[in-house]
Amino acid sequence: MAGPSHQTAMSVGPAAEPAAPTTWQRFRQHRMALVGTVVLGLLLTVVLLGPLIWSVPIDTIDFRARLALPSAAHPLGTDDLGQDLLARLLYGGRVSLAVGLCAMLVAVVIGTLIGAIAGMSRGPLDAFLMWVTDLFLALPTLPLLLLIIYLFRDALTGLVGPEVGVFVLIIAVVGGLRWMPVARLVRAQFLTIREREFVEAARALGASRLRQVVQHILPNALGPVIVVGTISVAEAIIAESTLSFLGLGFPPDTPTWGRILFDAKDFLSIAPHWALFPGLAIFLTVLSINFIGDGLRDALDPRKVR
Repeated sequence: MAGPSHQTAMSVGPAAEPAAPTTWQRFRQHRMALVGTVVLGLLLTVVLLGPLIWSVPIDTIDFRARLALPSAAHPLGTDDLGQDLLARLLYGGRVSLAVGLCAMLVAVVIGTLIGAIAGMSRGPLDAFLMWVTDLFLALPTLPLLLLIIYLFRDALTGLVGPEVGVFVLIIAVVGGLRWMPVARLVRAQFLTIREREFVEAARALGASRLRQVVQHILPNALGPVIVVGTISVAEAIIAESTLSFLGLGFPPDTPTWGRILFDAKDFLSIAPHWALFPGLAIFLTVLSINFIGDGLRDALDPRKVR
């Protein structure tokens, strides 16, 4: 009897291993992260493009429409001065999201710089930087935030104007008080990655310390930093809304979401819609960013690779 054919023999062998899922494929497995991405994308689209469609001025006063309920003329109603809430929410969304993104960038840059220096150094410098980090972590954030805003707001607004001055001050203070988790995370990543084989090979080939950091260590440490950065955006938005709600944020003619909530607090019984819509915008934005951060954490976790 004839033996097996050559084609049959060639077809027998170990099955090819499936390719490891990509970062995007792992991110898609997190359904709430996808929902958060869609919701945040819709919010950004509405905030950025909405004023081009709904071009009602944010400061037009109409006492005849004072505290009006949502209608065709005013889809989200009006405030106590008859100003259109939809136009003010769209404008305030730009300010609130800009504060969150810029404060996140400040926190990530400061935290990455301090964490990288601590992770690449040994001895007293590392100990001193971590002591400073622990000191800032021990400080009560909200009282310190309120104190700094109260002390320096008038001086800074007198130099560059009320809107720009408050914007710069809030970004600097919020970002300057939220870099500590990033610094600790980056330091831990650097301590681990600098001992790996590819970094030791680069060091043996004569790569300088700066080259090791820029080309080998930092790119491999950015995954967790991106996750912390997304969460920092949500924290910065909440911090700005808290300051505006307490009356220490932007001036009354700059309608951020927190400022609109502050103005609406005395009219909750007769105009609940005034506080409902900015509160819902803050809630959806923060919740979406947190879900996106959870999805990125799972997608960028090397232990999730199968």
